[in-house]
Amino acid sequence: MAPSSERELRAELLRISHLCYERHLLVALDGNLSVRLPGGLVLCTQAGCHKGLLVDDELVVIDLEGKRVRGAGAPTSEMAMHLACYRSRPDVGAVIHAHPPLCIAFTLAGRSLARCVLPEVVLTLGTVPTLAYATTGTELLAARVGEAMLRHDAVMLDRHGAVCAGRSLREAFCRLETMEHMAAIMQAAHTLGAVRELPCDEAVKLRTLGLERYGGPPAAVARARQPGADLPPACLTCAGCEHAPSAADTAFAAPVAAAAPRSAGRVPAAPTSAPPGLAPQGLDGEVAAAVRRVLGGG
Repeated sequence: MAPSSERELRAELLRISHLCYERHLLVALDGNLSVRLPGGLVLCTQAGCHKGLLVDDELVVIDLEGKRVRGAGAPTSEMAMHLACYRSRPDVGAVIHAHPPLCIAFTLAGRSLARCVLPEVVLTLGTVPTLAYATTGTELLAARVGEAMLRHDAVMLDRHGAVCAGRSLREAFCRLETMEHMAAIMQAAHTLGAVRELPCDEAVKLRTLGLERYGGPPAAVARARQPGADLPPACLTCAGCEHAPSAADTAFAAPVAAAAPRSAGRVPAAPTSAPPGLAPQGLDGEVAAAVRRVLGGG
C-alpha cells in the first residue's frame, strides 16, 4: 500500500532521497524532492541539505505559494519548479529534481534523449525533451518546467539536471532511474557505432499501449488513439531507421572508429581479461574498455 499519512510520506521521502544518492543520481547538496500531503500542503527538502544523509529535521512543509508552514530552515531554492508542476498537473503527487550525470552529459554534447529507441521507455515515458537553458532558481525556469509537464512526466534541463513527476515518490524515482539507464545504454550504443531508432509504427503502437495501460499526462492520454499519439516528429519520420544509422550518429561514432583502426579483412579479438558479458567476441579492445567504463565495469 502506498504511503498516505504525513508520517509515512516523511519516511518515504527520506528513503527515496537516500536512494537517489546511492544510485549516483545526485551528489553533495544537489537536487531536491517534494511530495503532496493530505490536505493540499507540500513536504519538501530543506535548502542546503545532503540528500544521502537527509534526516527528518531537514524536511519543511509549505503551501502551494511556497510559504513555510512548519519545519526549520528555508525550503529548497528551486521549489518554484516543484510548485509549477503541481499547479500544472493536479494528478502529480511528487516531484524529484536530480543531477543524473549521463543525462546531463547528453545535454552538454547537444545530444537529444527525445528519441524512440527503447521499447520500455516509449511505453512508460514516451520521450524526454531537453528544455532550453535558464538560470537555476528563476521564475523563467519554473515556468518552462510547468509548461513542459503538461505533456511530459520527465524533462531534462540543459546543463543542469532532470525533473521527474509522478503520482507518488516511488513513481517519480522510477522515471528518474529509467532516464539515466536509457542514457547509459544510448551512450554505450554510440560508442559501439550508432543508435538505431524503433520503426515509426512500432513506436506509435508502444506509446498508445503505454498511455492506455500506465497513464501519463492527461493531455498525452487524450492523444493516445490519435495518429502518432503524443510522439514528436523525430519518432515519426525515421523510415528504415531500424537498419540505417543516421548521419549524426555516424559522425558521433567517428572518433571511436578512428581510435580503433582495423586491419583489412581482420577483426581484432576481444582482450582476454575482459569480464564476461561486457566484451562481445570480436569487439575492439578500446571500444570494449569504453563500454565497460560507461556501464560501470572499470
